[in-house]
Amino acid sequence: MKQILKILILNFILANTTACFQDKSDQKSIQGLSFTLNGESFEMIFVKGGTFIMGCTEEQSGDCEDDEKPAHEETMSSFYIGKYEVTQRLWNAVMGADLNQSYNSGCEDCPVENVSWNDTQEFISKLNTLTDSIFRLPAEAEWEYAARGGKRSKGYKYSGGNNIDNIAWYIENYQKSKYGKRGTTHPVGLKKPNELGLYDMSGNVWEWCSDWYTKEYFINGKRVNPDWPFPGTPRFFRHVLRGGSWGSSAKGCRVSYIAYDTENYHDEYGGFRLVLASESVQVNTKY
Repeated sequence: MKQILKILILNFILANTTACFQDKSDQKSIQGLSFTLNGESFEMIFVKGGTFIMGCTEEQSGDCEDDEKPAHEETMSSFYIGKYEVTQRLWNAVMGADLNQSYNSGCEDCPVENVSWNDTQEFISKLNTLTDSIFRLPAEAEWEYAARGGKRSKGYKYSGGNNIDNIAWYIENYQKSKYGKRGTTHPVGLKKPNELGLYDMSGNVWEWCSDWYTKEYFINGKRVNPDWPFPGTPRFFRHVLRGGSWGSSAKGCRVSYIAYDTENYHDEYGGFRLVLASESVQVNTKY
């Protein structure tokens, strides 16, 4: 472990706390942050806080699952979220290529996958140590708010549009072009972005969220047991995944669809995206 950290020479620059990226859908400027770590760059998009309706909203029509109901109001604080899913290139810069177990190897700009929730925590811990920052996984409500376009939302069924082929790699179109040894995932950013300039929030890989999946432990809005989750038994409970993947149906790529799995589970469909709390951004821009 120490050897890996010695090899990873930190070169971290917060390029501009007021940098602007262009939302290709409407050409409006979007605030963002650009970071460089060990020669590899990644971008975070600012999501202005606000109130939205989460879950089975009207545009989801008859596709909603029971755990998407009832639709309800959520209020979010501002935050930054990854413009793209964490790529194999960024994973390698933080963890080392020898710890990249992605099924679709040979595509550094494809999302890292075959990572468990526990793996994401190890990555984030190392990233935070290297950068002296507070990156984390998105909360489920943050993820859905961003996927819907935040305050810029146009009420789409998928993240960025109602025509899924324009914005997502999923079961019906991923075979049409091949990248990497397996030809499953695709390089991030090839499809159209959503209203905030975020890519691949529908399709490509599932994205882990920080939340426990609580729906099955509640009856009529009350906890089955007030001590849930029980101390010492988190491995029996599951964390939320969002967004669908290259192996998902269109239904699974909707902005309100919820999946979940145990924290040590990993497969070729699952990756993640980073969040950075807006209040954690320092005025000092060099580390």
